[in-house]
Amino acid sequence: MADDLNAVAEKKLKSRITKFKKVIKSDDEKVKFFEQLGMSVEVFLPTKDPENGDSIIFYTTADGNVMDAEYSYMEGEAEPISLPIEDKNLKILVEAFSDDFKLKFDE
Repeated sequence: MADDLNAVAEKKLKSRITKFKKVIKSDDEKVKFFEQLGMSVEVFLPTKDPENGDSIIFYTTADGNVMDAEYSYMEGEAEPISLPIEDKNLKILVEAFSDDFKLKFDE
């Protein structure tokens, strides 16, 4: 089963590399590709207890505008808990990180 999944992943990677080659060679392909692209940035917050941790995940457009975010909390081996971050709190977070990460709120 793992070998099958590995083969699928290798085939998908090869397909993605082919697409990136087209993006490099054509401005039209580049524009079309990056219009569809989204990114996420996870910021792991400092903690004194390595068994527990929390982070903020920013979801952005390709040009770095923040569209959404969530807070993630993990304790020990338990599954992490994720909570959506409201717009008013999102604006505070974007402002707090903007000098170091160049994030902007996408309105």
